[in-house]
Amino acid sequence: MKIALVQDGLMCRAGGEQVALCFHKAFPEAPIYTQCYRPELTFPEFQSCDIRTTWLQSIAKTDDTMKKLFFPLGVWAMQSHDLSEFDLVLMSGTHCAKYVKVRPDALVISYSFTPFRLAWNPESYAQYSKSEGFTRKLFDIVVGKLKAVDFKAAQRPNFFVAMTEETKERLQTAYQIKQDIQIINPPVNTQNFHISDLPKSYYLVVSRLEYYKKVDLVIDAFNQLGYPLVVVGKGLQEDEIKSGANSNVRFMSGLSAKELAEVYANCRAFIFPQHEDYGITPLEANAAGRPVIAYGTGGVLATQIPVTDDPSQATALFFNEQTADKLKEAVKQFETIEHRFDPVFIRSHAESFDESKFIDKIRLFVTSKYAQHRKIEASTIK
Repeated sequence: MKIALVQDGLMCRAGGEQVALCFHKAFPEAPIYTQCYRPELTFPEFQSCDIRTTWLQSIAKTDDTMKKLFFPLGVWAMQSHDLSEFDLVLMSGTHCAKYVKVRPDALVISYSFTPFRLAWNPESYAQYSKSEGFTRKLFDIVVGKLKAVDFKAAQRPNFFVAMTEETKERLQTAYQIKQDIQIINPPVNTQNFHISDLPKSYYLVVSRLEYYKKVDLVIDAFNQLGYPLVVVGKGLQEDEIKSGANSNVRFMSGLSAKELAEVYANCRAFIFPQHEDYGITPLEANAAGRPVIAYGTGGVLATQIPVTDDPSQATALFFNEQTADKLKEAVKQFETIEHRFDPVFIRSHAESFDESKFIDKIRLFVTSKYAQHRKIEASTIK
């Protein structure tokens, strides 16, 4: 079995890149095909991998630039990857990975985080949701073309793997997938995190600073609360968010894995305000023994245990409306039960999502599907 791995891009340290790294650990001899790769922007473990980029590598120096050039340059770039020599192609991502060239008889498995957001949920982008008139019409034309191109490319994989039940349903609806979709929850590397004996007084956000992440909502709430808040991340909305923050908010970026682990371990609680397809960061906070205050929808429903009667058997406190006022109420409620959360229980829960379990599940799924594929091929030839 000659296998290739495909990832949209390796230009930041986020959940998609963690999945790609686990794919490498499952199949260490397989090369990784991607749009662009900048070793200084993503996880250092990729430096030992066989990574093959496109011609877009010489143009896109940052993750933001790579995303802006996706249509049409990113599509064309990924189409230049010819993987005809490979028997099996395991891809992960939302938009670019599916455009590589493969053999008609190759087995293609797509670990798809969600249907491409810009094509199927453009309202989640500030540039689209705030556009009007001619600009909105132009956006709609581009989005329509993206949807058609994305749908066509999504028909090639033999099998899809989804993160959660919600993303499974989205994939089935958008791409009209008839076969069953396996659910394998994304991993967290619990070994990178530890419990602190004396957490400090600040609350924490770790996120890309983009419109749909709703970090501005957290800033608004904590400006009113006056509590110390640490925000770790960079992104398209960075300048806007920073300009709206009071002096109780501290911004950080470019942290090493060790530094980030310390920030997690010493926070009072982790704030997660967005409707996320999955969300690795709440599990990272859990791996450090810290509870999560989250908007109770999307991926956290699959990864967190919300408070009911006993906080010692919970990992998170949910708020049910995506507003600064509801987040403030949740923070105030958290203060009354904070001492009842159990860091050891929270850490133990995170370990059930550890990357070692994810790697075993992916390896088993891929090898079993390939064995079935070869058996079908052999019977067809006969």
